[in-house]
Amino acid sequence: MSENKLVAEARTAFGKGAARKIRRDHKVPAVLYGHGTDPVHITLPGHETALALKHANALLSIELDGGSQLALAKDIQRDPVRSVIEHVDLVIVRRGEKVSVDVPVHVQGEAGPETVVTLDRPTLEVLVEATAIPEAIVVSVEGLSAGTQIHAGAVTLPPGAELVTDADTLVVNIAGQVSQEALDAELGEGEGADASESAAEAPASAD
Repeated sequence: MSENKLVAEARTAFGKGAARKIRRDHKVPAVLYGHGTDPVHITLPGHETALALKHANALLSIELDGGSQLALAKDIQRDPVRSVIEHVDLVIVRRGEKVSVDVPVHVQGEAGPETVVTLDRPTLEVLVEATAIPEAIVVSVEGLSAGTQIHAGAVTLPPGAELVTDADTLVVNIAGQVSQEALDAELGEGEGADASESAAEAPASAD
């Protein structure tokens, strides 16, 4: 995964009023911490930050006062109505260091005929090098038949990645497709049973 360079500014004003002013200037308040260092409060460029954080687990290169620090977004706060970024918590990472991240699962291929593929687990937690976080974990269902279940332990991970999610976790389930005829028949049987029960429960008319 390539690094996303963001030029930051040191932040000295705090509180809701200061944060609102930063956002009015189309910037994002953030805090950078980790590896035993004191938290550093910074301001990030709004547009560039939003573009970088469109991708899960984006590796950021924070440029501040002539120095550079690699970081991952630990928490992103967004406005619930406008979806704009209001604040970002950034955790410092080092080259060669392994981090635990949730990576999206992408299903690839076509399962066997008359099947329905369900993605039960949209992400898998893995331990990977901070500078080699995969964008996705691909699970192939090509030609697999109904009744097949793929658990986390059976998923092929990218080189160097270690599974953190429980190996027995169901990731993809392949079920048989219910035909329209079978569905209609089942509904018809249900309606017939309901009618019989109603007739049986109805009181007999007096002569």
